[in-house]
Amino acid sequence: MSTSYIDEAAGSDATGTGSQDAPYQSLGYALFTHGDSVKYLFRKDATAAYDEPTQSSLKKAKKTADGLEKKKKKAEELAAKEAKDKAEQKEKKEKLLEESKKIVLEEDQSLPKATRAKVSKLADLRGQRVRVFGWVHRRRDQGGIIFVVLRDGTGYLQTILSGRVAQTYEALTLTLESTIEVIGTLHPVPEGKTAPGGHELSVDYWRVIGSAPGAEDAFTNRLNEKSDPSIQADLRHLVIRGENASGVLRLRSYLLNAFREAYASENILEVNPPCLVQTQVEGGATLFKLDYYGQPAFLTQSSQLYLETCLPSLGDVFCVQESFRAENSHTRRHLSEYTHLEAELAFIDFNDLMSHIEEIICKTVDILLANPITAGLIKSLNPSFQTPTRPFTRLSYVEAITWLNEHQIQHPEEDSSGNPIKDEQTNQINMVDHKVGDDIAEAAERQMTDIIGKPVFLYGFPAELKAFYMKKMDDKEGEGEKNVRYTESCDLLMPNVGEIVGGSMRISDEEELLAAYKKEGIDPSPYYWYTDQRKYGTTEHGGYGLGVERFLAWLANRYTVRECALYPRWPGRATP
Repeated sequence: MSTSYIDEAAGSDATGTGSQDAPYQSLGYALFTHGDSVKYLFRKDATAAYDEPTQSSLKKAKKTADGLEKKKKKAEELAAKEAKDKAEQKEKKEKLLEESKKIVLEEDQSLPKATRAKVSKLADLRGQRVRVFGWVHRRRDQGGIIFVVLRDGTGYLQTILSGRVAQTYEALTLTLESTIEVIGTLHPVPEGKTAPGGHELSVDYWRVIGSAPGAEDAFTNRLNEKSDPSIQADLRHLVIRGENASGVLRLRSYLLNAFREAYASENILEVNPPCLVQTQVEGGATLFKLDYYGQPAFLTQSSQLYLETCLPSLGDVFCVQESFRAENSHTRRHLSEYTHLEAELAFIDFNDLMSHIEEIICKTVDILLANPITAGLIKSLNPSFQTPTRPFTRLSYVEAITWLNEHQIQHPEEDSSGNPIKDEQTNQINMVDHKVGDDIAEAAERQMTDIIGKPVFLYGFPAELKAFYMKKMDDKEGEGEKNVRYTESCDLLMPNVGEIVGGSMRISDEEELLAAYKKEGIDPSPYYWYTDQRKYGTTEHGGYGLGVERFLAWLANRYTVRECALYPRWPGRATP
C-alpha cells in the first residue's frame, strides 16, 4: 500500500502530491483525494516525525473529505448545467440566425422621401425622415432592441433598431467599424435621456455597406486602450478612429484656420515656400540629404530664409509648411517631421517681435474659444484649460540662469564631447549648477516654466548657442559675463510643454552677414539670393517659427506631440 504524507505546517493542498517531498497540508484533503486506498502519515510540526493519525483526527478529516466531495459534485452539476445551457443558447442562437436570414428588408416607398445629410447637419431635420451613412462606433443590445452609435466623421448619431429591422441576419451579426446606411425619423431624445446632438434616429430601413470582421480579428481585439505604444503606432490608421484621437486632429484643423484668421486680421499674407532646398538654416547636422537630379539637396529645416525674401514685395508674410530635422531625439516634444508655422515682419524692433507673437497666440486662442464647436473640443480634451494671462512674462537668459540656480535646478555635468560625467564611486551622473554660456537643457527649461505656471518669453541667448543669421544685441544691451555676445532671440515657453515658439531679429547689415557666414564656415555663394536682401534696400526685420504640434499639445493637454500629428515621424518610425 502506498503512503500519503500530510504536513500541517509546511504542506500544501494546492501544490502537494502526498509525497514526502511535497506533502499535503490537511488530512481531510488527502482523504478526499485518495480515500482508503493509501496509508496516511501525519505531523503538525515540520521538525517532528511523521506518525499515523489518531482516530479522532481521522473522524474529523472524514467529515472534511465528505464536504469536499459534495462541493465537487455540486460544481460538476453546475458545470454540466452551464454546459447544457450554453449548448441550448448556442442552438437557439444558431436557429435564430438561420431564421433571420429569411427576413429581407425593403425600404417602404410609401413613406416620405428621406433627406440625405451629414450627422453635423441633422439638428434642423428633427421630425423628418433622413438618410445617413457612417461607421458603427458603438453597439448595445437591450431586450431585442439594438442601439447603434453611428460615426460619419462630422459627428456621432444614436440610432435605434427595433422590431423587424433588428431581427435580420445583418442586425444580429453587426460588428464594430462596419459601414452602414440608415434611414428613419429623427426625434429629440426623451426628457431625462441623453444622446449626441440631443436627438436619435428611429430606423425603418438600413443596410450594411461594408462589414468589419469579428472574432479574433475584431477591431477591439486588434486595438484597445491597453495596447502597447508600438502597436498603437503601427495601427495609427485605426487609432485615429477613436474619440480622443479624432478630437485632437479635428481641433488641429480648426487651430490652423484660427491662426490664418488671426494673421489675416493683422494683414499678414500667406505664402508657400519650397520643401526642397540647397541651403541650411539651423545647422548641417540636422539635414535630411537627398539626390536632386544629380545635385545635392535637402528637406527644409525652416522656410525663414525664403520668407525674408518676400518682405520687399509682399510685406509681412507667414507660411504653414512641413519642416524636417534629422535629430536623433526621442523626447515627447520632438518629431522628425513637423508642421512649422513661420512668419517674418519688416520695420520692427525686438520688443515689437515679442509683442506680435503674444498677440497672435492670444488672438488665436480667443478665436477658438469664441467658436462653440472648438470651445467644446478644448473643454472635452483639456477641461482645466485657461486662457493665458497677459502680458507674458519676459525673462532674460542671464536672469534664467540665476533663477535656475536659486531654485536648485541643476543639469548633468558633461565632458568635452558632450557626454555626461559619472561619479566613479556611485556611478551616478554628476549634477552641477548652470552658468552663463550653458545651453539650458529641455528638462530644466520645462521645470522652470511649470513652476512659474504661465507663458514665459526667454530671451537674449548667447550668440554661440544660436544660428548665424541672428542679430547681436548692442553692447549696452548685453547682460552678464564679459566677452559674451547676446542675440536678439527669444523662445516662448508654455507650461507642460516647454518651447513652442523660437524667434529672433535677423542680421540686416550685409558685411555683418558675410562675417557670420565665415565664422560658421558656410560658403556664401549658395546664399546669394538671401544676401541680396541686405544689398537692395535692407531694413530691421525679424521672425519666428511655431511648432503646431507643440502648440496643440499645450492646448489639448496631450502628453506627447506624437498625438498631435496625423502620422507622426520620429527616429526609426516612418510607418504607416
